[in-house]
Amino acid sequence: MKEAKKIGGRECIIYQEGEQPLVLLIQPIGAHEQESINNEMTLITERVNVPLVMAAFSITNWELELSPWHDPALSRDKEVGEHADETLRYVTDELMPSLRQKYGKLPIVLGGYSLAGLFALWAAHESNLFNAVAAVSPSVWIAGWREFALQHCVKATDVYLSLGDREERTRNKAFAQVGDNIRFEYELLQETLGMEHCILEWNPGNHFADNALRTTKGFVWCIKHILNHGSY
Repeated sequence: MKEAKKIGGRECIIYQEGEQPLVLLIQPIGAHEQESINNEMTLITERVNVPLVMAAFSITNWELELSPWHDPALSRDKEVGEHADETLRYVTDELMPSLRQKYGKLPIVLGGYSLAGLFALWAAHESNLFNAVAAVSPSVWIAGWREFALQHCVKATDVYLSLGDREERTRNKAFAQVGDNIRFEYELLQETLGMEHCILEWNPGNHFADNALRTTKGFVWCIKHILNHGSY
């Protein structure tokens, strides 16, 4: 079942599979993902035969609403980096309470692709309300990520990381750091969460290849980990 509705002033697409969902998936999506999110949900339900609900909420300004802090390599707009906390508060104070009224308290997976993947990973350091995180091709090249990760522990139980095997092969010096930074993040997560609660998966291709399939793989890993290991 698919339903489009406004929650807390934002457009949301709610997908429900089954009568009594066991897991809640939350994903910020931009206009460029309005088509692929349908394919993604189909792929997820093909791979996990469990009732679940997904809430995909709209992002109007990708950089402005998802960047946890300012980085000139991302945007010259100095306001970029000042509003991710507002987006996180929307998720925790508007979206989640509304969904809980209908579906009850479910284990939650927050996930996203690219800058939304970075937002999901950052949010897991800021809030303890997410059981698992699917950070798919996250923009961990952003200046200061390593320092932030060292100073703030992940509060989720399970974390999925992935990257395309060609993403770090770029002439852009800022973007080229993504490979080393995600390896650093994975090593840190292995130390803090344990090897059984995190994974770094490499996908073929660059940053723009198969985003729906890659995001599907992240959510599926998180769903299976939550249900198989009782991480909630």
